[in-house]
Amino acid sequence: MIKKISFSVVLLTSILLTNISCDDYLDVNNNVDAPDYVEGYLYLAGIIQQYQGMYWDIRATGPLTQMMGTSSYTTFASHYYSEGSDAGGEIWRVVYWLQGMNLENMINQSVKNKEWTLAGIGYAIKAYSWDQMTKYHSELILKDAFAPGLLSHRYDYQEEIYPQVREWAYKAVEYLKMEDLNNYGSKISANDFIYGGDKDKWIKFAYGVIVRNLTSLTNKSNFNTAYAQELIDAAGKSFQSSADDATVKIAGGSAAAAFSAYNNFWGPFRANISRSFFQHEYAVQVFTGTVPKYDEATGNKVLRAGNPYYPYDPADKQIICDTLVDVTGHYDPRVAVKLATIDDPTYDNMDNIDHIKKRKYYGGTFTSFTGPIGVAPSYYGRNSTSSYAGATHDGKGRWIYRDDAPYILMTYAELQFCLAEAYWKLGRKADALEAFKAGVKGDLAFTAKYISPGAKGQPTGGDKITTAVFNTLAAEYAAGPYVDGLDIADFTLSHIMMQKWVALYPWGASEAWVDMRKYHYDIQYSGEYPSNGNGYELNSVTQKWDTNPEKVYKGLYLAPAQVQHRKITYNTKNSGSPCYRIRPRYNSEYMWNKPSLESLVPIAGTAENYQCSIPWFAYPGNLPSSN
Repeated sequence: MIKKISFSVVLLTSILLTNISCDDYLDVNNNVDAPDYVEGYLYLAGIIQQYQGMYWDIRATGPLTQMMGTSSYTTFASHYYSEGSDAGGEIWRVVYWLQGMNLENMINQSVKNKEWTLAGIGYAIKAYSWDQMTKYHSELILKDAFAPGLLSHRYDYQEEIYPQVREWAYKAVEYLKMEDLNNYGSKISANDFIYGGDKDKWIKFAYGVIVRNLTSLTNKSNFNTAYAQELIDAAGKSFQSSADDATVKIAGGSAAAAFSAYNNFWGPFRANISRSFFQHEYAVQVFTGTVPKYDEATGNKVLRAGNPYYPYDPADKQIICDTLVDVTGHYDPRVAVKLATIDDPTYDNMDNIDHIKKRKYYGGTFTSFTGPIGVAPSYYGRNSTSSYAGATHDGKGRWIYRDDAPYILMTYAELQFCLAEAYWKLGRKADALEAFKAGVKGDLAFTAKYISPGAKGQPTGGDKITTAVFNTLAAEYAAGPYVDGLDIADFTLSHIMMQKWVALYPWGASEAWVDMRKYHYDIQYSGEYPSNGNGYELNSVTQKWDTNPEKVYKGLYLAPAQVQHRKITYNTKNSGSPCYRIRPRYNSEYMWNKPSLESLVPIAGTAENYQCSIPWFAYPGNLPSSN
């Protein structure tokens, strides 16, 4: 990351030096290494590249959502985060520093110069970044951000931040729709690694940010009257198919890349998720239709004799798929792409449908790759650390875990599930079902887009399924009982939210965490929101049973839930509560801005349980003054 930024600075300086005269160069009153003015388009590439930082923070939100287990970011897997570390603080760094004044300068001078396209793209990026950051950290420094001369910075609350995000997004649309008389040539298209300067797609992106912003408010008591219609309107103007998906293109190159950071953060060359991050057992249960049945009297899983791979009875109602893989439409092929398996290590059966359907998948626990029924492999499909060279290796990786895979920012599928949820809240069940079906099909298309099969007979990396076979199985699944064949009488909110969780796996873990928090992790509580003695105690969390029709995430149980393979208490500083936010970046706020943190409510930012402070978006009503 640092090397890449340094290279960008050097490149930018060299470009600038080639465009000044000798007299200008000898002008000792100007600093050529930090010029007073940079053309707006020169900011753009560097600003967009900083979205790599979102993948850094998925090391925190992946474990928080039970998408991932980790032996590295174990405090996040345990819902506890203490002062003294910048771990999980990258989006803060991205917004305030790496994009920071670069983005502000690009927007301001573009508006001044009537460069409406650049200004619109800048506002769309700003809206997206701040929306991500406030959902992640909650209260932010908004009004005092980038104000010169301040030695401390006051925090603003989400009631002010949320409408500001949407205002920036609408401003982006306004500027992008204005006639732009500037002749940019390739200046924008060559530096816009998301849409190549396509204004229509940037407009859709801005509306997508509005949808994302509003969908986090579906648990607010005034959602139907204050936000639902705005969300529906924005969704209609946003992405129309997976072709509109927002991704950041990267160069890749593996070992041949000029800088390591030119490769995807999740690729095998950089080895960031090689063995210290792995698929969680909950992810395996959801993707394979094996969410277990629990004895509600004991909390134990109901045993099934005779099959070590299926040692427990599955719950009577599965949401995504089931184990009847020989019945057409019951198998969800996304499992063969999004999850990893050690089966077929030499890729001989990439096009053998029967073999693919019968592969075995194993997940780890919160902090160990050894799970209840087996060992979770690496994301590349081996029970070993990643290697990009040698007789047996992972090559460039697979799917979005490749060295040259793009960073995923937002997809059509995700937005369709947001729309479906809004319709559901309004009681428009038929409309919700149609949006739901579009969302699943959109994610099937998204998944297929990045398949890169390995080579038959060679243990040298790649996906263990061909695109053609995946598409055949995807068409069957879409026509089957879990999508097109789903009867409206059986359609539930769980279908929307769990399919959205699958669509977000694992690139969108931060948005999945938004959803889990607004539904309070399916904790059983009375009143408006859970609290100590009302949903959780110091050593245990009471969650809704899967048989409860109000439970959203079937099979999801937090570590302290009193069920088998859980019963793990949180750190006592949590007072029993799960985590609801990530603390601001330590080296920024806890080193220099503590007095402002201390003034926050309902829990002070310096309190030992600040990570448990519920954000405004997750309260049905107003933010309480104290807990």
